[in-house]
Amino acid sequence: MAIEVTRVYKEHFPGLRFIGKRYTNDDRSEGGFGKQWDEWTGGNLFAVMRQAVGVSPFDEDTIGLMTMRGDGTGFTYWIGLFFPAETKAPDGYDYLDLPESNIGVGWVCGNLESGEIFGGPPHEAVCKNMGEAGLGDFRNDIAGQGSDTYCFFERYNCPRFTKEDENGNVILDYGNYII
Repeated sequence: MAIEVTRVYKEHFPGLRFIGKRYTNDDRSEGGFGKQWDEWTGGNLFAVMRQAVGVSPFDEDTIGLMTMRGDGTGFTYWIGLFFPAETKAPDGYDYLDLPESNIGVGWVCGNLESGEIFGGPPHEAVCKNMGEAGLGDFRNDIAGQGSDTYCFFERYNCPRFTKEDENGNVILDYGNYII
């Protein structure tokens, strides 16, 4: 099955602090960050981080968060959770403060095992559908005024992603910080 964007909509997030680990293109293995996800899930690192933080996350969904400058450079990939703003990040963890913002969300349906729901093409399909739906323009000020930094994420650990449908497909949420 080819991927399908089954829904696009707008959410609103308060100011948040993303706490987790930051990776770069140098950390990629076989084109992605599956090795790092295996470390997080296999080593129960989300539970360890939750305990170290000592504050409930904004929600329980695990997040793969990406930032990139407008010229396509400076890509970072983060694994972690959204927490309330100003939550203290424990030693050994990185954090990124995110402004209050609208979020354009797209649901990508496809086969998890094939990997077709991950990466550039499904994210681009979501962006196209968001544009057609008039959800707003992408924010490029995530790292501060004049930073030209975009932020988008993949939302895991929600029922749409963890439970296959009758055809063996799952839905991965792609979220984009928008104006």
